[in-house]
Amino acid sequence: MIVLEWLFLTIAPCDAAEPWQLGSQDAATPIMQGITDLHHDVFFFVILILVFVSWILGRALWHFHYKKNPIPQRIVHGTTIEILRTIFPSIIPMFIAIPSFALLYSMDEVVVDPAITIKAIGHQWYRSAPLHEGD
Repeated sequence: MIVLEWLFLTIAPCDAAEPWQLGSQDAATPIMQGITDLHHDVFFFVILILVFVSWILGRALWHFHYKKNPIPQRIVHGTTIEILRTIFPSIIPMFIAIPSFALLYSMDEVVVDPAITIKAIGHQWYRSAPLHEGD
Protein backbone atom coordinates (compact mmCIF):
# COMPACT_ATOMS: atom_id res chain seq x y z
CA MET A 1 0.00 0.00 0.00
CA ILE A 2 2.86 2.36 0.78
CA VAL A 3 4.35 1.68 -2.65
CA LEU A 4 1.06 2.66 -4.32
CA GLU A 5 0.86 5.88 -2.28
CA TRP A 6 4.47 6.71 -3.17
CA LEU A 7 3.78 5.96 -6.84
CA PHE A 8 0.67 8.15 -6.83
CA LEU A 9 2.48 11.01 -5.13
CA THR A 10 5.33 10.89 -7.64
CA ILE A 11 3.08 10.67 -10.70
CA ALA A 12 0.38 13.09 -9.54
CA PRO A 13 2.41 16.31 -10.00
CA CYS A 14 3.26 15.30 -13.59
CA ASP A 15 1.35 16.90 -16.38
CA ALA A 16 -1.55 14.51 -16.63
CA ALA A 17 -4.99 15.39 -17.92
CA GLU A 18 -7.24 16.97 -15.33
CA PRO A 19 -11.02 17.10 -15.25
CA TRP A 20 -12.35 20.28 -16.90
CA GLN A 21 -8.87 21.16 -18.10
CA LEU A 22 -8.60 24.10 -20.48
CA GLY A 23 -5.91 23.73 -23.12
CA SER A 24 -3.51 20.91 -23.83
CA GLN A 25 -1.07 19.20 -21.59
CA ASP A 26 2.54 20.36 -21.53
CA ALA A 27 4.46 19.22 -24.59
CA ALA A 28 6.99 16.42 -24.21
CA THR A 29 8.70 17.05 -27.56
CA PRO A 30 9.62 20.15 -29.56
CA ILE A 31 7.25 19.01 -32.33
CA MET A 32 4.29 18.98 -29.96
CA GLN A 33 5.34 22.36 -28.60
CA GLY A 34 5.30 23.65 -32.20
CA ILE A 35 1.84 22.17 -32.77
CA THR A 36 0.54 23.80 -29.59
CA ASP A 37 2.09 27.15 -30.49
CA LEU A 38 0.65 26.98 -34.02
CA HIS A 39 -2.77 26.19 -32.56
CA HIS A 40 -2.60 29.17 -30.20
CA ASP A 41 -1.43 31.54 -32.94
CA VAL A 42 -4.09 30.43 -35.44
CA PHE A 43 -6.80 30.51 -32.77
CA PHE A 44 -5.82 34.08 -31.80
CA PHE A 45 -6.23 35.27 -35.38
CA VAL A 46 -9.48 33.32 -35.79
CA ILE A 47 -10.86 35.18 -32.77
CA LEU A 48 -9.73 38.51 -34.25
CA ILE A 49 -11.43 37.70 -37.56
CA LEU A 50 -14.59 36.60 -35.73
CA VAL A 51 -14.76 39.84 -33.78
CA PHE A 52 -14.12 41.94 -36.88
CA VAL A 53 -16.71 40.15 -39.02
CA SER A 54 -19.27 40.31 -36.19
CA TRP A 55 -18.62 44.02 -35.82
CA ILE A 56 -19.05 44.59 -39.57
CA LEU A 57 -22.25 42.52 -39.60
CA GLY A 58 -23.70 44.37 -36.61
CA ARG A 59 -22.76 47.72 -38.13
CA ALA A 60 -24.39 46.78 -41.45
CA LEU A 61 -27.54 45.60 -39.70
CA TRP A 62 -27.68 48.80 -37.65
CA HIS A 63 -27.01 51.29 -40.45
CA PHE A 64 -28.92 49.58 -43.24
CA HIS A 65 -32.12 48.82 -41.36
CA TYR A 66 -35.22 48.82 -43.55
CA LYS A 67 -36.78 51.75 -41.66
CA LYS A 68 -33.69 53.92 -42.18
CA ASN A 69 -33.12 52.83 -45.77
CA PRO A 70 -36.36 51.46 -47.27
CA ILE A 71 -35.07 51.39 -50.87
CA PRO A 72 -32.17 48.92 -51.19
CA GLN A 73 -30.87 50.53 -54.39
CA ARG A 74 -29.54 53.46 -52.36
CA ILE A 75 -26.81 51.24 -50.94
CA VAL A 76 -23.76 51.72 -53.13
CA HIS A 77 -21.51 48.70 -53.78
CA GLY A 78 -17.91 49.78 -54.22
CA THR A 79 -15.45 47.97 -56.45
CA THR A 80 -12.64 48.55 -53.97
CA ILE A 81 -14.43 46.84 -51.10
CA GLU A 82 -15.37 43.92 -53.36
CA ILE A 83 -11.72 43.44 -54.35
CA LEU A 84 -10.59 43.64 -50.72
CA ARG A 85 -13.26 41.15 -49.64
CA THR A 86 -11.94 38.75 -52.26
CA ILE A 87 -8.19 39.19 -51.76
CA PHE A 88 -7.92 39.22 -47.94
CA PRO A 89 -9.71 35.90 -47.35
CA SER A 90 -7.43 34.28 -49.92
CA ILE A 91 -4.30 35.66 -48.24
CA ILE A 92 -5.23 34.45 -44.75
CA PRO A 93 -4.90 30.69 -45.54
CA MET A 94 -1.44 31.36 -46.99
CA PHE A 95 -0.34 32.90 -43.69
CA ILE A 96 -1.67 29.82 -41.91
CA ALA A 97 -0.13 27.38 -44.42
CA ILE A 98 3.45 28.66 -44.23
CA PRO A 99 4.10 27.80 -40.55
CA SER A 100 1.99 24.66 -40.75
CA PHE A 101 4.03 23.33 -43.69
CA ALA A 102 7.26 24.09 -41.83
CA LEU A 103 5.92 22.15 -38.85
CA LEU A 104 4.72 19.32 -41.08
CA TYR A 105 8.13 18.91 -42.71
CA SER A 106 9.89 19.05 -39.34
CA MET A 107 7.65 16.19 -38.18
CA ASP A 108 8.91 14.11 -41.11
CA GLU A 109 12.49 14.04 -39.79
CA VAL A 110 13.69 10.56 -38.95
CA VAL A 111 14.93 9.79 -35.45
CA VAL A 112 18.35 8.14 -35.71
CA ASP A 113 18.15 5.71 -32.80
CA PRO A 114 14.59 5.28 -31.46
CA ALA A 115 14.18 3.74 -28.02
CA ILE A 116 11.13 1.73 -29.09
CA THR A 117 9.44 0.94 -32.38
CA ILE A 118 5.70 0.35 -32.58
CA LYS A 119 4.22 -1.31 -35.61
CA ALA A 120 0.48 -0.51 -35.76
CA ILE A 121 -1.56 -2.83 -37.95
CA GLY A 122 -5.12 -1.90 -38.86
CA HIS A 123 -7.61 -4.68 -39.43
CA GLN A 124 -11.23 -4.37 -40.46
CA TRP A 125 -12.74 -4.19 -36.99
CA TYR A 126 -9.79 -3.81 -34.63
CA ARG A 127 -6.17 -2.67 -34.36
CA SER A 128 -3.10 -4.53 -33.13
CA ALA A 129 0.22 -3.01 -32.17
CA PRO A 130 3.13 -5.44 -31.66
CA LEU A 131 6.27 -3.97 -30.09
CA HIS A 132 9.62 -4.58 -31.74
CA GLU A 133 12.48 -4.04 -29.35
CA GLY A 134 15.73 -3.05 -31.01
CA ASP A 135 14.92 -3.59 -34.69
